[in-house]
Amino acid sequence: MSLRINSEAPNFTAETTQGKIDFHNWIGDGWAILFSHPKDFTPVCTTELGYMAGLKPEFDKRNTKIIGLSVDPVDNHKKWEKDIEETQGHKVTYPMIGDPQLKVAMAYDMLPEGAGTSSEGRTAADNATVRSVFVIGPDKKVKAMLTYPMSTGRNFDEVLRLLDSCQLTAKHTVATPVNWKPGQDVIIPPSVSDDAAKAKFPQGWKTVKPYLRVVKQPK
Repeated sequence: MSLRINSEAPNFTAETTQGKIDFHNWIGDGWAILFSHPKDFTPVCTTELGYMAGLKPEFDKRNTKIIGLSVDPVDNHKKWEKDIEETQGHKVTYPMIGDPQLKVAMAYDMLPEGAGTSSEGRTAADNATVRSVFVIGPDKKVKAMLTYPMSTGRNFDEVLRLLDSCQLTAKHTVATPVNWKPGQDVIIPPSVSDDAAKAKFPQGWKTVKPYLRVVKQPK
């Protein structure tokens, strides 16, 4: 079954570079970012994992855990971590999931059921679709998904911005406009009537069109 926005994030138990986890228990009552890679020791992913290591304090501020996944054994991940720190200047302090039987990749609809049951002998090209980012909320539901080709490094600053929007809109009944950044004006959704908006935003708002009402970002 394909994953969609608001689908429950599939739970799993797996070995990681920081021990065995039950994914839902590991998330706890906060948010999580699961980001996947087609193979260890691949160049683009090496830069991505290093950049995420540098961003980790920003995710910590947002009560968000980050976890990587690659369809290779944990022992390989630990060797790769050394290369990442050496070349990218950041030590990987978040866990990396080992998925040598491809169970997590298939549960998250990144590989077809016919992909087999072993990472052994598979190349990065075989696993090219394992290049996704999942934003998961405290309710263990998928709030956002991004998928990139192997040749394009992901923009994790954008993932951070996306997380800020997801957290804001989950807390307040608002939406964020194009290219929104924290602190900028937001939108009152059409599902909120003017009467309800007056109670929620007593300071008022700007009506550009009846369906487009702009208001200061709530705290």
